[in-house]
Amino acid sequence: MSLRIQLDEQPPMNLTAMLDVMFLLIIFFVLNTRFLDEERQIALRVPEVADRGPMAASTQRKTINVYRDGTVTLDQAPVTLRELASRLAAARSRSGPLGVLVRGDAQGQFQQVAAVLSACKQAGIDDLGISVRLDKGD
Repeated sequence: MSLRIQLDEQPPMNLTAMLDVMFLLIIFFVLNTRFLDEERQIALRVPEVADRGPMAASTQRKTINVYRDGTVTLDQAPVTLRELASRLAAARSRSGPLGVLVRGDAQGQFQQVAAVLSACKQAGIDDLGISVRLDKGD
């Protein structure tokens, strides 16, 4: 019986695939963080309410902002109430069920938010939501 005196050399570890995945994850998170910053820079403060659980998600959702000065934006593009109704109706006819999230400034006039909700109903939108912040609980 022969004895081995020499040790077999371990094969080298190839880290190329792991480094590629890590770089892709870094790029993904950097780009994602950039988009979140744009959303935070909106000069809009929504009202506060108590937590009542999650709402049901819609297949497609549009966001309408109503600012304190009465300016209305649809997906960050300024629109009038008439344009809002026509664009929502066109989007609904193209893609079927459409959800709308209305974000009104807490210090603004509620009349403009009510006019936006009316324009949404006029466009045939059934899935309406109003964005609020959770109350901190005094």
